[in-house]
Amino acid sequence: MAETTTDTLHIHIKPTGGWRGIDFVEVWKYRELLYFLSWRDIKVRYKQTVIGVAWAIIQPLFTMVVFTLFFGKLAKMPSDGIPYPIFSYAALVPWSFFASGLSDASSSLVSNANLIKKIYFPRILIPLSAILSKGIDFMLAFLVLLVMMFCYGIVPTAAVIWLPLLCLLVVITSLGVGLWFTAMNAQFRDVQYAIPFFIQVWMFATPIAYPSSLLKEPWRTLYGINPMVGVVEGFRWALLGINTPPGPIIFISALAAFIILISGALYFRRMEKTFADVI
Repeated sequence: MAETTTDTLHIHIKPTGGWRGIDFVEVWKYRELLYFLSWRDIKVRYKQTVIGVAWAIIQPLFTMVVFTLFFGKLAKMPSDGIPYPIFSYAALVPWSFFASGLSDASSSLVSNANLIKKIYFPRILIPLSAILSKGIDFMLAFLVLLVMMFCYGIVPTAAVIWLPLLCLLVVITSLGVGLWFTAMNAQFRDVQYAIPFFIQVWMFATPIAYPSSLLKEPWRTLYGINPMVGVVEGFRWALLGINTPPGPIIFISALAAFIILISGALYFRRMEKTFADVI
């Protein structure tokens, strides 16, 4: 009687040590998990809501109305020759994606503590899925922007071909800052109380209610150290054809975004081995 032997595959999972970057090959292997985590976040966000995904339109739309009344009408803020409502809304579309993605990514590890403690997978998938799940909100808000452009008779310029790269820049910025905050929030829970204040201050430090053209060179270019400055001015330039193109601001913002992403990824990976213990 022949004996049958079954080889058992043993997988040893060891904590990472030192400063290590993101293992993109491993992340790609878990791409289906990334999809399901993102879809789960979408369903949970709109489950048992009265108006559902309409919140993705209402929030930036009402913010635009408030900005138009106080900054456009009362403060007479300049808008680079563009009607103020669409001037502000074009900036609020990428900003809303960034702010909501950053907020959810920053608390994502704590809210998924049970999942982290039970199974192994690249932990970076959790904040990444929290950001990618905001893609539907972004697309709905962007459709409203297109409708507003049609109503105002504004046609996108040839620079619209840069729009996908500007969207990628939003994701990179949101993920980079989100990795910093979510790793710190796992260690120090009071970080979560500082995040809304941080986002609010960042919004007013970004030219959403006002144009960056109010600054003279070289300060206007240095203003691009805030990555969202390049994104916001880039959206206006590509879609609305403003008279003050962002120029080198976008390159400064892209460089700052990549520095934030790389440093955030290194810090996240450094602290990754402690997540299951401290959460």
